Amino acid sequence: MAKRTTKAGTSGRFGARYGVVVRNRVRNIEAHQKAKHECPSCHHVSVKRVSSGIWGCAHCGTKFAAEAYSPKTKGELSQVAE
Repeated sequence: MAKRTTKAGTSGRFGARYGVVVRNRVRNIEAHQKAKHECPSCHHVSVKRVSSGIWGCAHCGTKFAAEAYSPKTKGELSQVAE
């Protein structure tokens, strides 16, 4: 029996469509989006995406706005790069 979507991950639902670069990009974005992140207020790793651009901490209940696929804002990302 075949392994199915071990390598493809969440982008396995696209099958052979759209090209490998697009499928890999979607897989990486969705893995980062669905992971748990550190809360900016209580510093627990318990932040999950509520909806597009809305992030919520399960530990302290804080909700905040950020990027659609990442709980970081553009300002925070540019400070890290410097």
